[in-house]
Amino acid sequence: MIDAFDIRFLLIIRESKSLLEASRKLGLTPSAVTQRLQLMEKKLDVRLVDRSARRLRFTDEGELLCARGTGLLQQFDTLLEELQERRRGFVGKLKINAPFGFGRRYVAPSVAAFKSLHPEVEIILTLSDQPMLEVEDRFDVVIHIGQLGVSNLVCRTLAANRRYVCASPAFIARHGPIESPEQLAELPCIALRENNEDVTLWHFNRGRNSKSVRVQAFLSCNDGNVIKQWGCDGLGVILRSEWDVAHDLAQGTLVRLLPGWKLPDADVVALTHQRDGLPERTRNFMRLLQESFQSEPPWRA
Repeated sequence: MIDAFDIRFLLIIRESKSLLEASRKLGLTPSAVTQRLQLMEKKLDVRLVDRSARRLRFTDEGELLCARGTGLLQQFDTLLEELQERRRGFVGKLKINAPFGFGRRYVAPSVAAFKSLHPEVEIILTLSDQPMLEVEDRFDVVIHIGQLGVSNLVCRTLAANRRYVCASPAFIARHGPIESPEQLAELPCIALRENNEDVTLWHFNRGRNSKSVRVQAFLSCNDGNVIKQWGCDGLGVILRSEWDVAHDLAQGTLVRLLPGWKLPDADVVALTHQRDGLPERTRNFMRLLQESFQSEPPWRA
């Protein structure tokens, strides 16, 4: 079959008085123009142009192809212009996925700010305890916290974020000081269940020394706010992100345990399906997110 380039080629011939003139417009030799025209006619199995030394005469079939082809090219060009306009402009739909707590506290305000700047963009924000398991829904932006497994998604870091083991002052008063990770295996702990991860195996390191502890999670939930509240209520030891407990640590409602031991960092990242060719609405939302964290995350301010 023929394509848009073939139709444009034929229209240039249609506008020319001879193959020689057409060859000049196309930047081809007359023989190359003739060969391409013959190839088109062979593919269609129909004569398009009667050629002679003096003039070109289009057959009825050639005239039909030019007439209908002009309309098709106009529609095609309009479609391409609309796609380019969508990429350059702030129109269309923006689908965002983020974890429950972080999404409420930090992503939702950014979405509101972006919507105020670009009211014509339709935004769908989905909060989930399993954002990495829902990527197949083709979200434009996925906010993820923590280590990223094998993925073909493009990752952009938004903010640094540590993980802490914490408990309430009342819990520490009941159970005494906690001086080594191994003690956690004998204490009631609380687990946050998300992304189908092994949430009861906690990893620590101090210099070259590393330890992994299997904790007893007699309480668990898929909502980080609930986990933190249970920790504040003295029900057990919790492992939470810095962004979530920084205020409670500053207020004294939670106390950081084992400060000499480090847990794996859980940086906040934004994931997209591609690096280049992102619509303008997606690229600018990403920029707004990055600017909201700037050089220092708000939880370290």
